Amino acid sequence: MKLLMPALPYYLGCPVWNCDAWVGTVYAGKSRSKWLADYTQAFGTVEGNSTFYALPTADIVKRWADESADGFRFALKFPRTVTHDKLLVDANAETEAFLSLLSILKEADKLGPSMIQLPPYFDATKLDNLEAFLAALPREFPYAVEVRHDDYFAEGGTEQAFDAMLHEYRADRVLFDSRPLFSAPATDEYEVESQGRKPKVPVRFTVTNTSPMVRFIARNDVASVVRWMDEWTAVVADWLAQGLTPYFFTHAPNNAVAPAVAALFHARLIERVPTIPPLPAWPGQKVQRQQSLF
Repeated sequence: MKLLMPALPYYLGCPVWNCDAWVGTVYAGKSRSKWLADYTQAFGTVEGNSTFYALPTADIVKRWADESADGFRFALKFPRTVTHDKLLVDANAETEAFLSLLSILKEADKLGPSMIQLPPYFDATKLDNLEAFLAALPREFPYAVEVRHDDYFAEGGTEQAFDAMLHEYRADRVLFDSRPLFSAPATDEYEVESQGRKPKVPVRFTVTNTSPMVRFIARNDVASVVRWMDEWTAVVADWLAQGLTPYFFTHAPNNAVAPAVAALFHARLIERVPTIPPLPAWPGQKVQRQQSLF
């Protein structure tokens, strides 16, 4: 499939590609079999959360590669059995199974950084686990690491050692920003659930490799997050000037809102970097426009 959207100097995406509420905007129709193709004409990347819970078959991953647009990148999560249950130790079989799926995407030129999302109980005493794990991973795949324990946000020896380790093994630090989400009391059931589930960790702007990955956790009122968004557009604009290739994922308590957050971020980034092309009309928007002509 050819990429229909203009090439961007960074990768913008959402936490999922399947969401019923996107019919008529991101998706042209209700046929789920076409949703991935439609999504990849709207955005350049996606978080692959499903691999955290269970690995798909090789045939399914091949289908993802075939159905996605040229230039698209999947940022899949390592399985929770590896990161949360085994804490990166004695997880060779599970890791090899996951890497075999990454090979399919790499061969198709559809592979983005795979996320090693560590649990809040992965503290400084387990940092050696991470180093041994990163040292054993094949270097031809890109990786990003997310930490949630306070030890990695203390601006001391552990955080410095962690950042230096990522730099040594050419892995990016996942930069998690939940400030917008926790900036005010929840206003609906989605925000209540999200505030109870999402981590509240200090924000970082640290670059350890060439593709810094941002997970921006917004609210359902998109306009209310603009001040944090503008902080990030300044950072991303600076990264682009340095020749980096960021990944920017927009989350919202209600997934229905995530594409709107992404679109607003891109529009405000263009104000800082006017050479960046605008996002194209999404497949569902194109259908709506065609229907309005008749």
